[in-house]
Amino acid sequence: MSATEIAAAPDFANSHHLSPRAKLEILFAVLLALFMFALDQTIVGVALPSIISDLKGQELYAWSITIYLLTSTISGPIYGKLSDLFGRRPIFIWAVGLFLVASVGAGLSQSMPMFIFFRGLQGLGGGAVFQLAFAVLADLYTPAERGKYSGLFGAVFGLSSIIGPAVGGLITDNLSWHFIFFVNVPIALASLYVIFRLLPAIKHPEAARNIDYVGAALFTATIAPFLVGLTNRQQADWADPWVGGLMLVGLIFGVIFLWWERRAPEPLIVFPLFRIRTFTISVLAMFLMSFGFLAVIVYLPLWFQVVHGSTATESGYQLLPLLGALIVSATLSGQIVARTHRYKLLIVAAMTSLTVGLLLLTNLHANTDLVTLWIWMAIAGAGIGPAFAVFTLIVSAAVPMRQIGVASSSLTFFQQIGGTIGLTIASTLFASRLTEEVPKQLVAAGVPQQFIAQFAGNSGSFNLTGTGDLGARILAQVPEQFKALIEPLIPNIVGGIHEAISLALGGALWVGICAAIIAVLAVMFLKEVPLTSNWDEAGGPPPAAMG
Repeated sequence: MSATEIAAAPDFANSHHLSPRAKLEILFAVLLALFMFALDQTIVGVALPSIISDLKGQELYAWSITIYLLTSTISGPIYGKLSDLFGRRPIFIWAVGLFLVASVGAGLSQSMPMFIFFRGLQGLGGGAVFQLAFAVLADLYTPAERGKYSGLFGAVFGLSSIIGPAVGGLITDNLSWHFIFFVNVPIALASLYVIFRLLPAIKHPEAARNIDYVGAALFTATIAPFLVGLTNRQQADWADPWVGGLMLVGLIFGVIFLWWERRAPEPLIVFPLFRIRTFTISVLAMFLMSFGFLAVIVYLPLWFQVVHGSTATESGYQLLPLLGALIVSATLSGQIVARTHRYKLLIVAAMTSLTVGLLLLTNLHANTDLVTLWIWMAIAGAGIGPAFAVFTLIVSAAVPMRQIGVASSSLTFFQQIGGTIGLTIASTLFASRLTEEVPKQLVAAGVPQQFIAQFAGNSGSFNLTGTGDLGARILAQVPEQFKALIEPLIPNIVGGIHEAISLALGGALWVGICAAIIAVLAVMFLKEVPLTSNWDEAGGPPPAAMG
C-alpha cells in the first residue's frame, strides 16, 4: 500500500484497514528500530573500555552509561503522551531520526564530554522507540491478534544481546570503536523509509491538545537526581550528599510531581489507569522482574570473564542459554496467548521459573560446571521471556485505545526504574559480600594469615574484579624482596578470590529473588481480560487514521 493510497483513504479509516502486507512491513520496520536500539546498548558495552581509554575519560566512565539511562528513562513517558496526542508516525520518525544523528555524532566524538553529549541525545531518541513499538503494535492489530507478534519484541532483545558482543568486539578489534555507531545508520534509514511510506498518522480526535510542560519539568527534576544519586552509590555511602542528598531531592520533587499530576488537565501519568487491576499488577510485576534480570545480565559476564577467564566476546556467547530461553519462551508465550486467549497461568508459571532460576544461581562457585550453570540460566531465561511478551499484550488489551501510548510507556518506565534500583542494591550487596568473603576464602585456600591481613588492607589496589591475569597483577604489587615468598602462593590466592567473587555474585542475586517472589504473589491476583477480535471491544473506539 503506497503513501498515495493511504492519503486517499477516508479521513476516519482505521489502521486495521491496511493490507496484511502493509501491516507486516510496518511491523518489520518497528522491530528493526527496536533491534537498533537494543543492539546499540550491547555493542557499546563491549567497546566502552576502548572508548574510555582513547578519549582519556576514566573519571567520566559512569556518566557514559548514566546519561543514556537518564535521558531514555525521563523521555519515555513524555513520548508516550505525545504519541497519544499527535500520533505515532511523527513521533516515531522524530525519535529514529534523532537516534540516527546522535549515533553519527557519537561515532565522530573526539573528547569524552562530546561523547557523553551525543550518548544523551541517543537516549532521547531511544527512549521513544521501545515505548512506541508496542503502541504501534496495538494500533495495527486487535488484542486477539497481538499475541502472534508480541513475542517477537522479546526475541529482538535476545537476538541483539547475542549479536551485539560479537559485532562490537569484531569492529573494535579490527577497525575502530568509532564504527560501532555507524552500524546504526543503514538500520535507521531502512526503518525510516518504511515508516514514512506506510504508517498512517494514527490520531485520537477526542484527545485534548495540551502538553503538560510543568509535569514534564517536575518529572525530570524527580528522576534525574534520583538516578544520579543511585549511580553515585557505586563510589560513596548512602549518607553522602551526592548519594542520599540527591535521592532526597528527587523524592521531594516526586511528591510535588504527584500533587501537580492530579490537577493537570492532560497529565503525563494517568492515575485512573492504576484503578485497573490488570494494569497495576502488570506494572508492579515488570518493576519487580527487572530487579533480578538486569543483575544477571551484568554480573554473569563478569563471572565468565574474571573467574572463568573468558574474553568479552566469549562471555556474550556464554549467555546464550539465558537469552535463547528468553527468545523461545517469549515467542511461544505470545503464540499460546493468541491461540487460547488465556495468560494468567502462563505468567504465574513464568514468574515462578524466574524465581527458581535465580535461586539456583545463588549456588554459584568458582568450580561450578558450565553445563549446570547453563541449565540454571535457561530456567531463569524461560521466566523472563513471557514477561516481555505477555505484560505488554494484556496492558494494551486492558486500557482504552486512546491511552495505550501512556500505558505502554508507564510499563517500560517502571521496568527501567526497577532494573536501575535492583542493580544498585545488587551492586551494594556484591561489594559488601566480597569484602566479607575474601579473607574467609583465602584462609580456606591455605593462604597464611599474615599475608591475608596485609592483603585485606590493600586489596583495593589489586582490582579483584578486573579482567586479565589476576595473579600477575597481585604479584606486581608485591615488593621485589618478597616476590619469591609470595609467588608459590599465587594459585591459592587467585583460587580463593575467585571463590569469593562467585559467592558474592550469588549473594547479590537475593534482591532479585525476593522481588520475584513478590511478583509471583502479585500476578496470582491478575484478572484475565478477554482478548477480543473486535476493534469496538478493544478498550474503546478505534483511532482515526489521517493520511
